[in-house]
Amino acid sequence: MASRIMLVPVGAGVGLTSISLGLVRALEQQGIAVNFFKPVSQPRTGEKGPEKSTEIIRQTTSIKPPLSFDVAHVEQMMADDNADVLLEEIIGRVESQTKDDQVLVIEGLIPLPNQNYTGRLNKKIATALGADVIFVLSPQNLSNDKIEDMLEVTAANYGGVESEKTLGCIFNKVAAPLEKDGRLSLDASEPVDDETYQAALAHLQSIPLFRRARFKMLGAIPWHFDMIAPRVKDLAASLNAKVINEGDMEHRRLRSVNFCARTVNNMLDHFKPNTLVVTPGDRSDVIVAACLSVMNGTKIGAILLTGGIEPDADIMSLCEQALSSGVPVLLSQGDTWRTAIDLQRFNFEVPVDDLQRIEKVKDHTANFIDKAWIETLQATDVGIKKMSPPAFRYQLSEAARKAYKTIVLPEGNEPRTIKAAAICGEREIARTVLLGDKAEILRIAEQQGVNLNNYVKIVEPASIADKYVEPLVDLRKHKGMTDVVAREQLKDTVVLGTMMLQQGEVDGLVSGAVNTTANTIRPPLQLVKTAPDSSLVSSIFFMLLPEQVFVYGDCAINPDPTAEQLADIAIQSADSAKAFGINPKVAMISYSTGSSGAGDDVEKVRQATELAKQKRPDLLIDGPLQYDAAVMENVARKKAPDSKVAGQATVFVFPDLNTGNTTYKAVQRSADLVSIGPMLQGMRKPVNDLSRGALVEDIVYTIALTAIQAKQLEDN
Repeated sequence: MASRIMLVPVGAGVGLTSISLGLVRALEQQGIAVNFFKPVSQPRTGEKGPEKSTEIIRQTTSIKPPLSFDVAHVEQMMADDNADVLLEEIIGRVESQTKDDQVLVIEGLIPLPNQNYTGRLNKKIATALGADVIFVLSPQNLSNDKIEDMLEVTAANYGGVESEKTLGCIFNKVAAPLEKDGRLSLDASEPVDDETYQAALAHLQSIPLFRRARFKMLGAIPWHFDMIAPRVKDLAASLNAKVINEGDMEHRRLRSVNFCARTVNNMLDHFKPNTLVVTPGDRSDVIVAACLSVMNGTKIGAILLTGGIEPDADIMSLCEQALSSGVPVLLSQGDTWRTAIDLQRFNFEVPVDDLQRIEKVKDHTANFIDKAWIETLQATDVGIKKMSPPAFRYQLSEAARKAYKTIVLPEGNEPRTIKAAAICGEREIARTVLLGDKAEILRIAEQQGVNLNNYVKIVEPASIADKYVEPLVDLRKHKGMTDVVAREQLKDTVVLGTMMLQQGEVDGLVSGAVNTTANTIRPPLQLVKTAPDSSLVSSIFFMLLPEQVFVYGDCAINPDPTAEQLADIAIQSADSAKAFGINPKVAMISYSTGSSGAGDDVEKVRQATELAKQKRPDLLIDGPLQYDAAVMENVARKKAPDSKVAGQATVFVFPDLNTGNTTYKAVQRSADLVSIGPMLQGMRKPVNDLSRGALVEDIVYTIALTAIQAKQLEDN
């Protein structure tokens, strides 16, 4: 039986859900099969619907966690002295709905004033399920002596800190800025810098308990405001505020709160990106000043008016242009003092529908959980190694960090690209070069609240174009290139970025958020050209399905490849899959399986399959296969019973661009999944295209892909 790990909170408000989500993500990143179980639902007063942690796991992963038991049922069983029956029900639910090859993460009950049985029940559940225990707590303003006492007292219920069942503890919200009473500060919007975190970590590591017992610190999660940054819609719901102007309240996040009651000239520095401006509803001067700030490019988070006073219609009309840019305006019925108290009591827990924030919580928390300990779980063969989407993204980021290449981004003035470049620098995924007007890039970055720091290099095209005129002429003189034409072409930042790549000044190029695929790929094909051992350039997409990552090729480049070209695409795609940790089992897709069909299209796929097998007998390649025969074991048993690929394919090679592109888009949109690519194969140096609808996350991972490709080409 695989490991069962129970997270037991030491006190309330420790961020138990965040730790649960982070631990599940950390296990997924290492390819360990995992499941999750919150035995007892503990809804807040007024909350309805499914248990929050369970619902988040269910909605955002491929995991199908068992349902929690209703707290009323549990309390009735405890009151009737039927704890043993309750435990049998809990065990039955676990045994029937989890698999033996899965690590089971169990979220314990939070100790609440009106639920004095939680400590006893946590102990009973851990014992009944045979779970190892990890304690979760927040250092807050507690001394090390107090923390040690709390851990030892809690651990005593589970055999003590020397017991093999008490693995250790995870600290959450390390170095969080707190008020004197221990509550979180409203303006705690700055992340903990590394120096502060390292000092806090060293202080916690000095607790004598960690030196004299087998009990370990398994994680110390630094405070970061992004983990609790609420959307405007969440605040509006919490305050029961009237929405005067909806704006972009669905997506805007608040990072600070500023109460504006002074004269306008004394409040100008309060108008900052992502801030909540709080002012009485009759302060027309503040409202107008805030809207002027918005018109000047400051992305104020929202305006909250107090006192139940709606602004004059003429004032709203005057501010109409600013309000139409997306700034939400809310109205609280309480006065400013009452509203401040309500804001202080705001529930910072992540809502079930805030998928963006959930992903940040998962990744941030997982990043600070002891990887060596996670690897011990993997080493004990507790789960099936598989390339899940979280594992793929994690390995992608780690490989890019090790490569740490320089990637040029020709669309330097594009907002998503600017943000992605900053993220890549902050996470050390890659060094990036933005081509564009420096003043414009810095203005866009400031409006978005993006800090480029020293992460990103900005290069103005006009300042460097001249140095590439002569090399460009040399490369294309056989096509009649002249100085005049070269200078004109270099005004295109994709051409300019391609020349930087060709000259070895950068390691890769990513474009396509604005440019078409043709505009992105044409200059590299002309100037960088194919690799010496490649007969053509093709592309693949990494399709991040809920439980597995597939490779699709070619979905972007070759309209109607010949059998020889199709064989090369299959080999390129298999090698790319293997390079990124995916075991390649290549299915050559057609409308017919085996010898059941005839026709030129099927014959082309059949010939391509034989050619690919001859060229690379080390690869598992089979075809023609229909898509269902390639992915579904029950269909494969009927249509291709002797195939080593059918029913378990990981790489899918489509017969032409029409089929490939249509299939990838249909799967991506219908299943609402992430696809990374297209990644170009066969180039002398890495160039990758983006979808014009690419999200910031898509751009980040494409940059990571490009950096890894650069390292692989360098090593080869």
